[in-house]
Amino acid sequence: MFITFLKNRLLASKYAIKGALTLIKNEPSIQLQTIISIGVTIAGFVFDISATQWMFQCFAIGLVITAEGLNTAIEEMANFIHPTQNPKIGIIKDIAAGAVFFAAITAVVIGCFIYIPKF
Repeated sequence: MFITFLKNRLLASKYAIKGALTLIKNEPSIQLQTIISIGVTIAGFVFDISATQWMFQCFAIGLVITAEGLNTAIEEMANFIHPTQNPKIGIIKDIAAGAVFFAAITAVVIGCFIYIPKF
């Protein structure tokens, strides 16, 4: 029973990795967030941030990339359901983009708390 469970989890991970790679390959917003993530990770080493700061920084990176991925999924689904322009679909897409905006603002605030004192 445990082996079957483990096998199913590994299979699910395969699909998750496939989805992550698809996002990185095809979505400019995710590509930009990945570059920013690499940059702030390098900055973390350069400025020798604390373990707690690393925790918050990793959380912020994960939050923004997750929000971007969910936004992309919502947009793709909306485009599939209603390929032509529709005001209701537009509102749905705007709300999803707004969630990304909140995540990005949160990440910027966390970055300011971490890096402004370093200057």
